Amino acid sequence: MFKPEEIKEKGKVAEAINKKFFDKLRKVSLDHLDKIVHPVHEDVFEEVDCLTCANCCKTTSPIFYQADIERVARKLRVKPSEFIDQYLHLDEDNDYVLNSAPCPFLDGENYCLVYESRPTACREYPHTNRKRFRQILNLTLKNTQVCPAVFEIVERLKVKLDFGK
Repeated sequence: MFKPEEIKEKGKVAEAINKKFFDKLRKVSLDHLDKIVHPVHEDVFEEVDCLTCANCCKTTSPIFYQADIERVARKLRVKPSEFIDQYLHLDEDNDYVLNSAPCPFLDGENYCLVYESRPTACREYPHTNRKRFRQILNLTLKNTQVCPAVFEIVERLKVKLDFGK
C-alpha cells in the first residue's frame, strides 16, 4: 500500500487507465457491481489502519450539511452560526466546507476530536462500501488521489475483473 505522501502522484499516473476502467464499470448492473466491490472494500480495510494515514483529513474537506453543522456545534458547545463563522465557508457549489486543511479537528496522532459528532461525509468516507457504488465512480476516481485504500480497492477490482487483459 502506498504512503499518503505518494498517493496523489500515483492516482494521477493511473487516472487515464482508471477512467477507462470506470467506463467499463458503468456497464455493470448496480447490484452486481456492489456484490463485487463490497468484499474488496472489506478485504482492503482489514489491512488498513486509517490512523496511520488520515490523508483525507489532512488534504480535503467534507461537505457539512445542516444536521452536521448542528451536531458538531453542539459537541463544541457553540451556536451553529458561530461554528459556521469560525470554521466553514461556502464553496463554488454552494456547499459548506472547512476553511482550511488539515481539518482543525484532527489531532497530532490522527484522531478526530469530534469523532462521535463528525460530519456524515466523514462517517461514510471513502464511500466504497455504499450501495449503488456505480453512482459515485467520479468521486471514487478523485479519491484514488487522496486515499491509499481507495487506490488499492480500484487496483484489486481491475485484477478481479481482468481489466487490461
